[in-house]
Amino acid sequence: MLLLFNSMGRRVEPVVPYDPKHLRMYVCGPTVYSFAHIGNARPAVVFDVLAQVCRTHFSRVSYARNITDVDDKIITAASAEGVTCGEIAARFTAAYHTDLAALGVAPPDIEPRATDHIAQMIAMIEKLIEQGKAYSAEGHVLFHIPSFPAYGRLSGANPDEMLVGARVEVAPWERDPRDFVLWKPSQVTEPGWESPWGFGRPGWHIECSAMIQAHLGDRIDIHGGGIDLRFPHHENEIAQGTDARFWVHNGHVTVSGAKMSKSLGDVLLVRDLLAENPGEAIRYALLSAHYRQPLDWTSETPRAAKAALDRLYGALRDQPPAEPLADDIAPVREALDSDLNTPAALSALHALAGQVHTSSDPVRRAELAAALRRAGAFLGLLQQDANVWMRMGAGDTVRIEALVAERAKARAQRDWPRADALRDELAALGVEVEDADGESRWRVRA
Repeated sequence: MLLLFNSMGRRVEPVVPYDPKHLRMYVCGPTVYSFAHIGNARPAVVFDVLAQVCRTHFSRVSYARNITDVDDKIITAASAEGVTCGEIAARFTAAYHTDLAALGVAPPDIEPRATDHIAQMIAMIEKLIEQGKAYSAEGHVLFHIPSFPAYGRLSGANPDEMLVGARVEVAPWERDPRDFVLWKPSQVTEPGWESPWGFGRPGWHIECSAMIQAHLGDRIDIHGGGIDLRFPHHENEIAQGTDARFWVHNGHVTVSGAKMSKSLGDVLLVRDLLAENPGEAIRYALLSAHYRQPLDWTSETPRAAKAALDRLYGALRDQPPAEPLADDIAPVREALDSDLNTPAALSALHALAGQVHTSSDPVRRAELAAALRRAGAFLGLLQQDANVWMRMGAGDTVRIEALVAERAKARAQRDWPRADALRDELAALGVEVEDADGESRWRVRA
């Protein structure tokens, strides 16, 4: 049984889809106006793992993650470069896909784009007006918060206290300062579409509600995203009519204990991290903390993840194919089924690797290694060739191979001083040599 923490109610519950044979999940994707940072990568990785776990429980899973390709930030970025909003959106959508692929994130089953769903958004806004939950004024359409008494149930925010002590500039057409925009006017130089309220564009919140309804229906099982989206974005989606059984949120990523900030220059772009670290190490690092907890990123974080993966891949080296035993995989499965406890799952992987190293039975060792690889797949880890991984970043592999062969020859001739000198030369290149079973193997030192 799969258990998840539901932000609606703040408790762990069994996942029981509305349709027992078909789980529907939607996760808020990026607004494509710049390159993805490590905070953007965390929900992509977390919900990628959740989708894989769901597929082990349910015969059909429909996972949608959207692209927000119309937004004020995109307009600002396009204006700064003197290009169209379409060019900005296309460029950073492609970059997002490239970065996620490097992190081993599989594409979602459905990737709707906001600009392809304007008609559905207009229809949804018209319905909200008919229901008395929204109103139009001077080319704007706003959702009227007092029309939805349950507002704040997800986040715990009290709508009567939201603006206490805050300096809020209320536009003359707003009936209540808490009301939020469903549709806004566009200038002729800005993206826009004809609507019953004039030439304009949708507000951010209505986009997700419309795309969910268009692709997954009136009710979904899991709605995910970062904790920063719980209020107001997800709260507003609920007000608009989005019906999700589970609301699941991942925690923030901080950098050396502080929130990422452009002004402080500590925004860590995924592409920059990938220039210095394997994508799998970044993925491992993102899974090293429980998804609901904050994750603090330091310069040591990817290095520690790479070292941990070295230990796991080390257990897979030179192991023949075998059929994994279900009992060996069970601890990883149980950890992931228990509110996606990835730290416990990673600990179980390391326990398996330890058993591989200590087993004296070659057949059992191969079974354990196979279980390690199969269990790693649930987390999107350990699917590369172990020898390739261990030599990643080695530089001049021809020279290294020659030095290793020369050292093996010196050892065979019992020329220990020469063998030690060659080991030191290899160490200076960042290479560690392992002597086992009469063979010398090398790997890049962690």
